[in-house]
Amino acid sequence: MTDDTPDAFDTDTVDDPGSLDLAAFAATIDHTVLGPETTVDDVTRVLDEAADHGMNACIPPCYVAEAEEYAPDVPLATVVGFPHGQNTPEAKRDEGEDAWRAGADELDMVINVGRLKAGDDDAVVADVAEVVAAVPVPVKVIVETALLTDDELHRACAAARDADAAMVKTATGFADGGATVADVELMSEYLPVKASGGVGSYEEAIAMLEAGAVRIGASSGVDIVAGHPDA
Repeated sequence: MTDDTPDAFDTDTVDDPGSLDLAAFAATIDHTVLGPETTVDDVTRVLDEAADHGMNACIPPCYVAEAEEYAPDVPLATVVGFPHGQNTPEAKRDEGEDAWRAGADELDMVINVGRLKAGDDDAVVADVAEVVAAVPVPVKVIVETALLTDDELHRACAAARDADAAMVKTATGFADGGATVADVELMSEYLPVKASGGVGSYEEAIAMLEAGAVRIGASSGVDIVAGHPDA
């Protein structure tokens, strides 16, 4: 692995994303399946594709133990408080701890957008901190950018930072809108960024990495990797 090759826990911004070789680029992708109709067959397909192309995988928490047994070498993320973030902090903490014990390498948790919009930033920090303190693995905080004003996005990212989260993530994919270059640039002022939602091509992924993202979340990971010049 070279210094420019991201692994499952790398949070360093890549200076020149377009220069990443195929393996290094693929390692920035969290190949994702999180829809409400997701079956275990869908999960094993995504795991196979992730293994074949050198990507990470992001799957529902109910399948983490099976995924860990099926593909132990694939870096595995799962979600907490998904998709709306309105669980109690204690429920999110327990869900995160269960997922880690089942084999998750990273957790993507959703903030409580309503608390943020009401101005209760301390509650948002405490909500994230419950999960961060419960697990020894990186926690990415999904802020749902499409629902926030720029001021709210600043506050959401500050809350994630103050709660010692590892990364911030743009979107669940369940609200209208997804990752934008402008949002990624803003978010990267606070923490490393996972750009997720609407990223469907190699060119779009490179644009997000150039804006400051270090990870891409996408259900079309295979198509994105296939766009690399060396694929």
